Amino acid sequence: MSELMEYQCPCCSAKLEFNTGTQNMKCPYCDSEFDIDAVVQHNNEMASETEEMKWDTIAGEQWNEAELSGMSVYSCKSCGAEIMTDATTGASKCPYCDSPIVMSGSFAGDLKPDCVIPFKLDKEAAKAALNRYLDGKILLPKVFREENHIDEIKGVYVPVWLFDAEADAKMTFKAEKKRTWSDNSYNYVETSTYSAYRSGKVAFELVPVDGSEKMDDDLMESIEPYNFKEAVDFNTAYLSGYLADRYDVSAEQSIGRANERIRKSTEVAFEETVTGYSSVLIEKSNIKLNNGKAKYALYPVWLLNTTWNGEKYTFAMNGQTGKFVGNLPVDKVKAATWFGAITVVGTALVYALSYFLGL
Repeated sequence: MSELMEYQCPCCSAKLEFNTGTQNMKCPYCDSEFDIDAVVQHNNEMASETEEMKWDTIAGEQWNEAELSGMSVYSCKSCGAEIMTDATTGASKCPYCDSPIVMSGSFAGDLKPDCVIPFKLDKEAAKAALNRYLDGKILLPKVFREENHIDEIKGVYVPVWLFDAEADAKMTFKAEKKRTWSDNSYNYVETSTYSAYRSGKVAFELVPVDGSEKMDDDLMESIEPYNFKEAVDFNTAYLSGYLADRYDVSAEQSIGRANERIRKSTEVAFEETVTGYSSVLIEKSNIKLNNGKAKYALYPVWLLNTTWNGEKYTFAMNGQTGKFVGNLPVDKVKAATWFGAITVVGTALVYALSYFLGL
């Protein structure tokens, strides 16, 4: 026996029932009535979640022999990173984990990037940004302010897959309006619930997903956005003096994160159109992706890794815009002293207020 399909009310999401008198679908809760064909069409449209699309992930091209002859490849035995640079730029430590790196093999199988955003800010700008970021952090351990750590900032081109796509979306939202009032006896809250429906298309261009397993996705996304208008066709000359990570996450392997970023951005864009309510929640979301394409680029990042009490801390700066992010440790001795001082001051204030108020 086949399973019966349930049809939900587009207004309040309750289960619809067939009304023999009107020959329509009727909601027993809000009394709304709908034509059967319209209800079936709406139910089918909202039945599925985001469709996974087959992307056109043909990006980059093969290196030629002349380009490879002027390149060096280094390998990190600790985290597995493979770093490439021009033959004149030496490399001794991994930009991701600070472990020693050694010269390794060739570029067999690699793709050459389609484009690159050149570094616009130099190492001195990265040092200044780090100092500004640390400034005023009174609970920061002293080791983070030592100059030798600042000198270990490294400029790295991070491999990035850039995705273009069109999102065709249909969504329903549960929206509420609340009205409050009081009288001499009670406080009242009246809640009105609505169902909002939105449909439309959103075009996305250059949605980035980093192609390095060592580069934390959240960290890389935190220093966005990059201005792609300043991107240029790739040339090995841009690697001079810098390191470049070899991608170890392919375009095909990056599709899941690209779909997720596009899906979330589409839902946010549609939700922002549902205005005038106290709260808005997505009930159903159907997103179809079309015309997906990908290209391969290198994005400039300044990286600093340091360790405190056995914990690794990473800082990153957008090498084009200067946006700076990172996690910070707390000196437990300083924290205990600082919070102890706050407690003493707070207690003193309470006693002072009690004295002056005669409590």
